[in-house]
Amino acid sequence: MPTSSASTTDTAKSNGGGVQSLERAFDLLERMADAGGEVGLSELSASSGLPLPTIHRLMRTLVACGYVRQQPNRRYALGPRLIRLGESASRLLGTWARPYLARLVEETGETANMALLDGDEIVYVAQVPSKHSMRMFTEVGRRVLPHSTGVGKALLASFPPEEVRALLSRTGMPAATEKTIVTPDGFLAALEDVRRHGYAVDDNEQEIGVRCLAVSVPDSPTAAAISISGPAGRVTEAATEKIVPVLQQVAGELSQALATQSPA
Repeated sequence: MPTSSASTTDTAKSNGGGVQSLERAFDLLERMADAGGEVGLSELSASSGLPLPTIHRLMRTLVACGYVRQQPNRRYALGPRLIRLGESASRLLGTWARPYLARLVEETGETANMALLDGDEIVYVAQVPSKHSMRMFTEVGRRVLPHSTGVGKALLASFPPEEVRALLSRTGMPAATEKTIVTPDGFLAALEDVRRHGYAVDDNEQEIGVRCLAVSVPDSPTAAAISISGPAGRVTEAATEKIVPVLQQVAGELSQALATQSPA
C-alpha cells in the first residue's frame, strides 16, 4: 500500500539534513509565541501553510509532551514544560554572556548587565558588578517594565510602533521617577532616538542618580540587550562617547558567540 504524502513529509528529512517534523513542531511553537501564546488550528494553518491534519498531528504530540495544552475553547496554548526549558536556557545564556560583561566592566569601569524581553517584561539574566565602591546592582532574575529602562528601549526599538503601543497598553506606564517617560508618544519618540543613534539611554528614569547605556545584541536567538549602569556623575555625556563604541563591539562579539553556541 502506498504511503500517504502527509506521512512521508512528516518523517522526511529537511533540506538542511534535519527531521522535518521536528522543524515544523518548533516552527509552530514559535508562531504560537508570536501570536501571544494562544492560537487556533486554522490560524496556525494560515500562517504556516501546513495542512490542518499535519498541524493537528503535531499539536497532539506537543500536548502529550506538555509543551502545549488545549484550552476549554479548543484553542491551543503554550504549555508549562516550556517554562523549565526557558529558565534553563536563560541561565545558560547568562553564563555565556558573563565573560563579555566582564570585558565591559574592565573597559568602562561600570556595572554591566544582560537582559531579555520575556513576554511584556524585561528580565535581567546576568550581571558583572563594577569595581568602584559606589556602583549599581540589579539582582539577576529581576523583572521590570520596558518603558523605564535603557535595555527596554534597546529591545523595543526594532518593534513596529503598533506592537509597542499594544505592549504599553497592557503594562501601563507607571512612573518610577519624575523623569520616567509615561506616554506612548514620548516612548516612541525615544525609540526613534535609539534607532538614529544606535544606542539607548536611561537618564534617571528608573532610579534617580543613575544613568544606563544599552544596545541590543544583533541576531540573538531571543531578544537580548546588554548595558552598563553607573552614577550619573560618572556616566556623563563625555563618557557616553567612549562607552557606546565598546558596548556595540562587545554586543557584536557576543552575537557571534551565541550563533556558534559556545562561550568565549
